[in-house]
Amino acid sequence: MSGRAETESRATSQSGGTRNRRELARTLGLGVVTGAADDDCSAIGTYASAGAQFGLGLLWTAPVTFPMMFAVVYLSSKLGQVTGKGLFQVVKERYPKWVLWPMLIGVLAGNTIEAGADIAGMAACLNIFFPVPPFLIVIAVAATILLLQVFGSYTFIRNIFRWLALSLFAYVGSAFLAKPDLWEVLRGTFVPHIEPSKDFLSILVAVIGTTLSAYLYTWQSNVEVEEKIEEGKTRLSDRQGATKSELRRSQRDIVVGMAFSNIIMYFIILSTGATLHKAGQTNIEDAAQAAEALRPLAGSAAAFLFAIGVIAVGFLAVPVMTTGAAYDLAQVLGWKSSLHAQPKEAKAFYALIAGFTLFAVLLNSLGFNPMKALVYAGIVQGFSTPPLLLFIVLMTNNRDLMGDKVNSFWLNGLSWLTVAAIFSASIGLPVSWLL
Repeated sequence: MSGRAETESRATSQSGGTRNRRELARTLGLGVVTGAADDDCSAIGTYASAGAQFGLGLLWTAPVTFPMMFAVVYLSSKLGQVTGKGLFQVVKERYPKWVLWPMLIGVLAGNTIEAGADIAGMAACLNIFFPVPPFLIVIAVAATILLLQVFGSYTFIRNIFRWLALSLFAYVGSAFLAKPDLWEVLRGTFVPHIEPSKDFLSILVAVIGTTLSAYLYTWQSNVEVEEKIEEGKTRLSDRQGATKSELRRSQRDIVVGMAFSNIIMYFIILSTGATLHKAGQTNIEDAAQAAEALRPLAGSAAAFLFAIGVIAVGFLAVPVMTTGAAYDLAQVLGWKSSLHAQPKEAKAFYALIAGFTLFAVLLNSLGFNPMKALVYAGIVQGFSTPPLLLFIVLMTNNRDLMGDKVNSFWLNGLSWLTVAAIFSASIGLPVSWLL
């Protein structure tokens, strides 16, 4: 081989290696961050309550919700890539105000309540290590998160989120330390257990609601727009459109992220089901109690890992919720909304982030029970998510909007099955109240 040819070959190899590393970094960024954000403190609280109340009988919900999570998050990703716009900007342009505003209010309420509950859960776990008044911890946590959002660049925030996502592996370790019975694990995973009771249906709706939370859709569509802006595509015309290879890459990213999220969900239910439920501790009052309750049953390491997971993922999930709410409202009001913009360039957007964070803090001054609030937040998401999901499916099937990137037959089938499942779960809860 000539010297020139050898040089070109080496350059091509290096270029390919750089591209592969960049693709891997994206997968470990967008997909895993979105999946980790889904396992926020509210989700952890809901899954812990599910395990404590019903043991390993709800392990089956993890593999069942995985394909549904992939479908809805991928649709949101595709919508953001093809249109070059955030989810609620597209909804605003396509539907009347009487459809837009009720849906927006439901999503904003769900995001803010869940952010407040997450901050409470983080404070309760931090209180284990720092015995100071919990509300002081709430204020410190919220201030830290807000400073990160306002003064951190988009790239810096994304990279911080990647590392925080890894903290969720603590729940895998916690589950192994619990030493569950293998036969019970297999039965709980592959044989669905359903009870016609108010408590069971409430926790099932909460699990589905927090697994398919609305903030995931808005975050995923907006982060796709942010990624294009980072590539220099600052004009809408430059951001519109997506190639088949880009969409395949998104599918891979989201499969990895949602698999990560569901594995963590599985192990949280497993760890609490194999310990707390087995010991008869079915009523978990707060996140700190859930962590402490594991100590005599699975050892100090399990309790420590459980608490650290709640704290770390909260620093990831709360910004996703408050920033997601700010994206949604700013897009409906026609305000500039981008984490690439400096605060002075998008004052209203950053003011909304601060406002939603402050409201989440004020919710904690009302003295609600942190763990119950986490479960209630999941139920709120369970009711606010179905209509938004319905419109996402309708929009991604609209050829005027999506062109030749409308949903395939199989994706449509899975998407409509998900819509039916989440509507059924939401209807099932009020029915259970009559039991």
